[in-house]
Amino acid sequence: MAHLLLADDDTELSEMLAEYLTRENFTVELAFDGKATLQKVQNKHYDLLILDVMMPELNGFDVLRELRGHSSLPVLMLTARDEDVDSIIGLELGADDYLAKPCNPRVLVARIRAILRRAQTQQGTIADEAASEIIQLDDVELHSGSRNVFCNGNLITMTSTEYSVLDTLIREAGNVVSKTELSQRALGRELTRYDRSLDMHVSNLRKKLGSLANGQERIITVRGVGYLYART
Repeated sequence: MAHLLLADDDTELSEMLAEYLTRENFTVELAFDGKATLQKVQNKHYDLLILDVMMPELNGFDVLRELRGHSSLPVLMLTARDEDVDSIIGLELGADDYLAKPCNPRVLVARIRAILRRAQTQQGTIADEAASEIIQLDDVELHSGSRNVFCNGNLITMTSTEYSVLDTLIREAGNVVSKTELSQRALGRELTRYDRSLDMHVSNLRKKLGSLANGQERIITVRGVGYLYART
């Protein structure tokens, strides 16, 4: 049973969502401000954090920025319906996914389960590293058991979502992967209209991995189609 922390200062909405999520076989704790959220995360184990952007004490961005300094805890951000910039900032800071408020509880559950599926090996079910599949391409090495990524021998910290996107692209290196296929394989869901999540995850990967040794961009955008991981 996954243990969730729901951080939102709207107490009525939080209690309603917590009740619904409990019926879906999750255990849920609540936090109503940013400082309380960080304290809970530091003192307890959670499988996923549902994090609202607008909160007192510390807003959701501040919480996420602090959290990503020391933790890869999966984070689903709740953003205002008409504030696309909120979702972009959240993804840039390392959120695994986002959902606009007010949200359909069924959609929320689907997003949670998709993130948990991606993160399960990092959340206590890590396979034996000795039996792990190792995927190597140029200077990048992926270990499927631990879901660790090394570039030039250095461990690169990634969210579970970033790992899944990179894993999909590297397995298809040299071939264009459409955004539709990438979303299904890496995010576990259909890509909706105006959804910028894949773009932001790819942007984060580019920043973390840098260019290839020859100066070529690793992940090439094929406009109107998708992405291609380059082979040297």
